Amino acid sequence: MKELLKDWNTIPNWLSYLRIVLVPVFAVLFLKGYIGWALIVLAISGLSDFFDGKIARKYNQVSELGKIIDPVADKLTQITIAVLFYIYFKNSSVDLIKSFSWVFLIFVIKELVMVVFGGLMLLLNMRPGAAEILGKAATMVFYIVMIFIVLFGPEIGFLKSIFVLPDIVLLILVIISALMTVTAFLGYLPGTFKMFKEKYKKG
Repeated sequence: MKELLKDWNTIPNWLSYLRIVLVPVFAVLFLKGYIGWALIVLAISGLSDFFDGKIARKYNQVSELGKIIDPVADKLTQITIAVLFYIYFKNSSVDLIKSFSWVFLIFVIKELVMVVFGGLMLLLNMRPGAAEILGKAATMVFYIVMIFIVLFGPEIGFLKSIFVLPDIVLLILVIISALMTVTAFLGYLPGTFKMFKEKYKKG
């Protein structure tokens, strides 16, 4: 623990702390209907996520704590977004959208499982694997789709007066993102199980 907290006070880590703090701020603004402000908070969170890695590598501020809290901030943000959109779809007045609210539970379950496995690996002194290309692509698509919903989604879209996503297009985008998320998750499993197997043999 002492080694873990040795380099806690770095700019990249503070950006990760900021992302964690912004999670409840985004949730409250979204639930209160301040969609424009919620979008700004989400954009700030995304920018901090982009810059913390750049700064850490450029100025040699990569830390053991940063390797943990950065993905934790990501998981908390994605779980919160998925739960909020599940609520939005569930309460939609459009029957087609309402009937597909369960899709967002796929994102929630996937992230929760990864949090549990990641925590278990840390307890066993194992290092969770870094995100692969497919995982990064799935995360990028997730954020793009969610931002499109915030901007142009029926009933909720901040810019719905300019353009509204057709219901079927909205669902197709969400389903594509969910399929990519499941595929990326399945891609993590072989490597993760292999690490557990090797740990068991050594133990």
